Amino acid sequence: MEKSYLCRINYKNEFMRRSLLMTILLLGAMPLLAQDWQLVWSDEFNTDGRPDSKVWNYEQGFVRNHEDQWYQAENAYQKDGLLVIEARREQRPNPTYRPNGRHWGQQRDSIHYSSACLTTQGKYSFLYGRMEVCARIPTAGGAWPAIWTLGSGMEWPSCGEIDIMEFYRTNGVPYILANVAWGNDRHYQAVWASKKMPYTHFTERDANWAQRFHVWRMDWDEVSIRLYLDDELLNEVPLSRTVNGSIGQNKNPFQHPQYILLNLALGGDNGGVIDDSAFPMRYEIDYVRIYQKQ
Repeated sequence: MEKSYLCRINYKNEFMRRSLLMTILLLGAMPLLAQDWQLVWSDEFNTDGRPDSKVWNYEQGFVRNHEDQWYQAENAYQKDGLLVIEARREQRPNPTYRPNGRHWGQQRDSIHYSSACLTTQGKYSFLYGRMEVCARIPTAGGAWPAIWTLGSGMEWPSCGEIDIMEFYRTNGVPYILANVAWGNDRHYQAVWASKKMPYTHFTERDANWAQRFHVWRMDWDEVSIRLYLDDELLNEVPLSRTVNGSIGQNKNPFQHPQYILLNLALGGDNGGVIDDSAFPMRYEIDYVRIYQKQ
């Protein structure tokens, strides 16, 4: 049985509590449902080794949100049909350290954690369609995994941001988030359309939720952005709302292509207290797929 089918069985069983027979019937019906959508791009991560360099870039260093991890390509690899983003404990000097540096990352003399952020910037972007990511996320203290997209050609947030998935703790309470952000009349301050679902919303239905793979989905068209987890709608944002302010030239960033980011952050502004006993943390992605209407 293909690994993508295994992923679908996982989340259908967890959230719909259907019998195995019903799941098999659903999988049998998938080709009929797929007639409305055409797969136009995917990465199935089926070859062991490094992720495809024709598709993926890597962020480097301390990047955003005062996060505790140093991003590097070495923490991302493909094994057994999965993309693994692995966060590790480190103890080494920060090569960019500048005591009087302007960037907060330069002011840190040491690296204590490392992880990876992969992006398709400059290599693949898309406008409208369905994006599906099947993944198993780490949920230990300090973990901040994400599936998201960004636009190009304007500063953040006027470029537009779609957070198909974020997981982190607020005041010690874990949440799964689905967000859309765009610009206003102030530099680097976003207008947010956010939904925060308590992690217990999912674990009360399945105590083993964190041990399973789940499917995050975005349906994006000229009318709205809809964000799902295992077919449950978490957030719907009409594009009539998502118009930038003056910095973004009063344009709608979600009428333009976006590229993909997959990352595992730690701590920082939102990640919370890091559980040092949980390392190495593994964020495992089964596939990333983009569909568009035929």
